[in-house]
Amino acid sequence: MDYKNAGVDIEAGYKSVELMKKHVQETMRKEVLTGLGGFSGAFSMESFRHMEKPTLVSGTDGVGTKIKLAFLLDKHDTIGIDCVAMCVNDIVCAGGEPLFFLDYIACGKNYPEKIATIVSGVAEGCKQANAALIGGETAEHPGLMPEDEYDLAGFAVGIVDEKDIITGKDLKEGDVLIGLASSGVHSNGFSLVRKVFSMDRKTLETYHEELGATLGDALLAPTKIYVAALKQLKEAGVLVKGCSHITGGGFYENVPRMLPEGKHAVIKKGGYPIPPIFAMLQREGNIEEKMMYNTYNMGLGMIIAVAKEEQVAAMEAIKAAGDMPYLVGTIENGEKGVTLC
Repeated sequence: MDYKNAGVDIEAGYKSVELMKKHVQETMRKEVLTGLGGFSGAFSMESFRHMEKPTLVSGTDGVGTKIKLAFLLDKHDTIGIDCVAMCVNDIVCAGGEPLFFLDYIACGKNYPEKIATIVSGVAEGCKQANAALIGGETAEHPGLMPEDEYDLAGFAVGIVDEKDIITGKDLKEGDVLIGLASSGVHSNGFSLVRKVFSMDRKTLETYHEELGATLGDALLAPTKIYVAALKQLKEAGVLVKGCSHITGGGFYENVPRMLPEGKHAVIKKGGYPIPPIFAMLQREGNIEEKMMYNTYNMGLGMIIAVAKEEQVAAMEAIKAAGDMPYLVGTIENGEKGVTLC
């Protein structure tokens, strides 16, 4: 008896590392001091000594049950983007610049080519976020997970000068809310998605004119990463007073998280286009509208608050970063919360 016969293939692990090296290398920043394969990753903070009070911000998350669609379609090259996005989008909500990322893949059996494909997506997400992929772990769990399944999670660290942390404390009546378009469902609400649509390959590979894509491609569209947009806003001199990543819990849970006591957000549902995947999901699942807004991003992956006089500059900066902004609402005095009208 040996470890391989027990279900853990060490040689496959070595091959996975070799196959993923080229993807990891593409994410490197000058601050990275270590290479792939060490026991830890080292990242120099020398470049940030100019900050008055450099402050680390962090985020950790996974992809949830969206990963089941990757299994069904045997498509594993974008799920890593989702994992990075879920972490770095939280970091930029605090005004942080993502610095580095680490991933964790748990699998029933290590298929090196599949693992390398997953990591290629992680690396692509890191490149979009300008974050270095400085480490990770692939763990085989024979007997605990089916051989053809895996789970993916990640952890990101960023930095911000303490005075630039976005807290929402200075929001005032009359400030405007700008929504940044999402790429679709992103990475939340897939337990409901899997109840609405039949989870079989034929259903997922069926092309729908209203989607302009197969159902599977529309659902697997990777989560939008908003690092470049927030960076462009900062470089344009726009003060982001509040920021909300629209994830699980939709508008009703996430928008109030950026508000101080005594401030209320009012969002106009007709102020931006809603991607057709949401209309299909609501129709096929007979889901009430409030539940849709309480579960999904409904086309807005992030919402920022800026002073009314900075509205034009903010929208121009977001467009310059390649994202699509929409004026979707305002801040009013009142009980902390959000109204959609």
